[in-house]
Amino acid sequence: MLVELVKVSKFPWSSWLAQVQMPFGGAVVRWCGDQAAKPGKYHVEWTVDEDIVWGRNAKPAVGVGPGVRPGGHCVVLRGRLDLTVDGAAVLDLDGSQILLDLADSLPGGIAGTWVELFIEREKIALYPYEL
Repeated sequence: MLVELVKVSKFPWSSWLAQVQMPFGGAVVRWCGDQAAKPGKYHVEWTVDEDIVWGRNAKPAVGVGPGVRPGGHCVVLRGRLDLTVDGAAVLDLDGSQILLDLADSLPGGIAGTWVELFIEREKIALYPYEL
């Protein structure tokens, strides 16, 4: 996914964090690239390092379409949720696929719907790559 990197910073109690913007929103998340990265456009891969628990950090979406926004102590990712053949889940975030680990099986009828994930910002990581 192509994101606009606004800035990379670090606080004593945190990992390196990046403020990023996309056409459908923005947030501050963990940055796993060059700590001296300059503002600009970067292709990134998203990862979520938290088990998904329906009703706790995953809920039906308010609205449709991809979205990324701050949500207090967490980041809210809105995308279409699908299941893989081996029982894992994938969040489609505007064409980018984010593999998710499920703590339990999802309720029936959830696959293929718009959902919102509420994930602590340091448990979402961006890995920049070059094409």
